[in-house]
Amino acid sequence: MSLDALLKQVRACQLCASDLPLGANPVVQAAKEARLLIIGQAPGTRVHNTSIPWNDPSGDRLRQWLDIDKDTFYDPTKVAIIPMGFCYPGKGRSGDLPPRKECAPAWHQKLLQQLPNIELTLLIGQYSQNYYLSNKPKTLTETVQHWQDWEPDFIPLPHPSPRNTLWLKKNPWFEADVVPYLQSRIHSML
Repeated sequence: MSLDALLKQVRACQLCASDLPLGANPVVQAAKEARLLIIGQAPGTRVHNTSIPWNDPSGDRLRQWLDIDKDTFYDPTKVAIIPMGFCYPGKGRSGDLPPRKECAPAWHQKLLQQLPNIELTLLIGQYSQNYYLSNKPKTLTETVQHWQDWEPDFIPLPHPSPRNTLWLKKNPWFEADVVPYLQSRIHSML
């Protein structure tokens, strides 16, 4: 199956539609040529409504961390974006609910097999890190502190949500050490 055919299947997925408060609207971006892969959590309501990944304040901060503009970020031949949950999962007590558990097992391996040129995968947030990293520390902070353990294939990152501003203030080493390395690596790739 071609990547285009697979992406059509993903975007038509109704696997857990009955459990989604806004219905199914899988959001994904990929092309065979992509060299950077971003695996985040799940779309928020703004992304659900626009079908544009990272089209919110979290995306603005992420692009700032990567030091790339929107044209580069939204070019599927450069950046593939595959969330852990493809649809908006709903609201919880302290933010959005976790990504649906059906998505990654159903689609990730099939999509990754179609992306032969990926040089770096950014694992944003605990859900992607728990799914993809073995022998990782218990906390997100420790995982991100030990980011070099998974280089050159993966770099674990905190979620760039405005809700994480306090985390960033408590962990200035992230923007002082990790972000400059990340920018340099991405500039050399893209």
